[in-house]
Amino acid sequence: MDAILKILFSSEEEERYVLDCLSYLMMVMAFITFVTLLFEHVPYGRYASSRFGFPINVKFAWFVQELPAFLVPLCLVLWSPCAKIIHLPNQLLLLMFFCHYVQRSLIYPFLIRGGKSTPFISFALAFVFCIYNGYLQARYLSHYADYPPDWVTHPCFVTGSCMWFLGWIINIHSDHILRNLRKPGETGYKIPRGGMFEYVSGANFLGEIVEWAGFALAGHSVHSAAFALFTLIVLSCRGMAHHKWYLTKFEDYPKSRKALIPFVL
Repeated sequence: MDAILKILFSSEEEERYVLDCLSYLMMVMAFITFVTLLFEHVPYGRYASSRFGFPINVKFAWFVQELPAFLVPLCLVLWSPCAKIIHLPNQLLLLMFFCHYVQRSLIYPFLIRGGKSTPFISFALAFVFCIYNGYLQARYLSHYADYPPDWVTHPCFVTGSCMWFLGWIINIHSDHILRNLRKPGETGYKIPRGGMFEYVSGANFLGEIVEWAGFALAGHSVHSAAFALFTLIVLSCRGMAHHKWYLTKFEDYPKSRKALIPFVL
């Protein structure tokens, strides 16, 4: 991995500049995605369409597309210079990132029950994004991010870490509820109940938004902020779409339930 980095970048200053540029590019991508999602749903799950390529088995798609977000950081940490990884804030932030993607790539795909196939274009875009973001977050945190010695006790880090953990738990619990909506042999959609689904239609999306917002607050960098913004755009649009879909699909859908923000929106 170190040899690859030396081929790609002539100096650490150049790589740091590229990391910053990648962060701002992700913010631009978030804006473009927002405009696109005003006219088109993200084409996977209940919105999957043959217009976006041939279908891929949903378990295989989730496993392969998310795996780079675990493997790329792992390779960077094991086989490239990591000047900042000896510091506790960097270690904890990397641990947050790894915890999410170990669960998302190595556990979550194999718990999926049924589920529609993923169109190839959605799969390919997710795969590329996970390489992109895995490199961006892990390389910055392991080799370039500087934090004060007492950063782990700073209100931003403490609050952000608590948000990350709360969001992670909400996300995992909400996925568990969705997986267990149907009994063996049943098909079709049902109204999710329990946990944060009592308050919002997109409880799993809310959890992940809170998770990465907390990561951005704790990380206090343009790199983590760009990822949090991109997550917010994609998942908030999907949460709103789900809410409208549920209201159309089920006449007895809870009227007090909001789309994404409890009691508000």
